[in-house]
Amino acid sequence: MKTPASILGKNANGLPQPSWTSRTPTGNATADAAPKTISPQTKTLVNMIFARFMAIYGHKFKSCFETENELRLAKREWALSLEGYGEAELVAAVNRCKETTAWMPSIAEFIEILRDINGDFGLPGVRDAYSEACLHAEHPTRHQWSHPAVYHAGRETGWFLLRSEEESKALPAFRYHYDVICRRVREGEALDQPVPPALEDKQANTVADFIQRFTAEHALTPEEGATLLYYLTLPRGSRIRKRLQAQSQQKLEQRGLSIKLPDEAS
Repeated sequence: MKTPASILGKNANGLPQPSWTSRTPTGNATADAAPKTISPQTKTLVNMIFARFMAIYGHKFKSCFETENELRLAKREWALSLEGYGEAELVAAVNRCKETTAWMPSIAEFIEILRDINGDFGLPGVRDAYSEACLHAEHPTRHQWSHPAVYHAGRETGWFLLRSEEESKALPAFRYHYDVICRRVREGEALDQPVPPALEDKQANTVADFIQRFTAEHALTPEEGATLLYYLTLPRGSRIRKRLQAQSQQKLEQRGLSIKLPDEAS
């Protein structure tokens, strides 16, 4: 059975190595044909994360890794995924894990926590980004995006797909492009802002405007309004639009709210 010392790499005095480093390497896997370089700073930060997870989760942490090789490979994947994050952001995310998760999080869960605490270069979480992209997919250049990455991910995914496909298909496609673009942002790339049309359409009664008004009139939260009225962003007459409208209406009835959802934005 592995001991905390074997995982954390303690020195002769029984203390963790300086800067929370471990003797278990986070370097490049020798099997990679063209291994990606991981900075020494990121290696140190990943060792810090794993040391704190060891202290927080104890035997639950140790049970995740059967061998030292599994631990080494896990550290490498974490390092590849967290390249570009700073120490303050990572420490804040670990502290959130300590407060909210009973087991060591996966890489995806940890990154979601980073985004949730706004420690990810101002990038919104993938769920919020997806909702924003769907809501404004009809006229993407008219919207003031929370971050250019959301616009670029929506454009790469395809605005028509975001308007017309079910979440089970659209969200995975958006998630892929958003993750790629977020990585570019973390590596220092500056994204272009969307260019508005040369002749601005003065029509104020857009779907987004209607959803905001409807939300305010019925004392709903912005998140509730966007979720309930998402169907209005889909093509008129489509089966998915009708089905999502019926589901939203059912949710309101289950909550005892006598709100009649509209068929059209007007």
